[in-house]
Amino acid sequence: MGPLPKLAQAQAKFTVDAETLDGGLLRRHITIDGEVPAWLLLPPNPERRKLRGALCLHQTTKIGKDEPAGLGGKPNLHYARELALRGYITLAPDYANFGEYRYDPYAHGYVSATMKGIVNHMRAVSVLKMIGATRIAACGHSLGGHNSLFVAAFDPRIEAVITSCGFTSFAKYYGGNLTGWSHKGYMPKIAARRPEAMPFDFKDVLAAIGPRPVFVNAPLRDANFDASGVDDAVRDSGHSKIRVEHPDCEHDFPPEIRQMAYAWLDSV
Repeated sequence: MGPLPKLAQAQAKFTVDAETLDGGLLRRHITIDGEVPAWLLLPPNPERRKLRGALCLHQTTKIGKDEPAGLGGKPNLHYARELALRGYITLAPDYANFGEYRYDPYAHGYVSATMKGIVNHMRAVSVLKMIGATRIAACGHSLGGHNSLFVAAFDPRIEAVITSCGFTSFAKYYGGNLTGWSHKGYMPKIAARRPEAMPFDFKDVLAAIGPRPVFVNAPLRDANFDASGVDDAVRDSGHSKIRVEHPDCEHDFPPEIRQMAYAWLDSV
């Protein structure tokens, strides 16, 4: 991934570009550090706000942050909006080269887009802190599922993680073919590496997050992330506060699992 720049922990800045009411929610378009577009969703009534925040990271989709904010065509992935309706302050930023955000991390000295994502997501946590969130979770599906884990591994301010369809052991990722992890949207240094040559696996990411609690949605028919490899990583992590659900579906975050995840998040 490359080194974590000091910038990640510096004071963040943001501007409010526009706002609208959306089914009772106040939805603000903000720009973090003059660079990263994001949706900030505030619960309907200030007195209902739990002063809890959720960093909500999108899947691989052209529209980026619009999907978790409830503006895309996949209701199962509107978790930023759903958590806001439950009283959480939610923030959904664009990942580099999705949505409105155009950025070449390699031209700016990064060795991976993954590390640039971690930096941006830590800055987003700082924004949530600035606007009053005292306890913060990370939540994401697919691309957002592993990015939620990555940022939590680096940022102890994140106290809980919901990861949906976000990982499997490298050995069970397409039979150990890690090409999918090595393109410019992730970590090019993974190119041509076999799982046994990797300096980390997801068991280590989970161990780094522990003892903070993690909720895992790992569908049985997920073609991207083998469910048995999820169980391997969880078992080998030594992390005792992980809840795993295996719905009988494909690469998705179905309603009953989302409701379990939200109730779990309230409880922890």
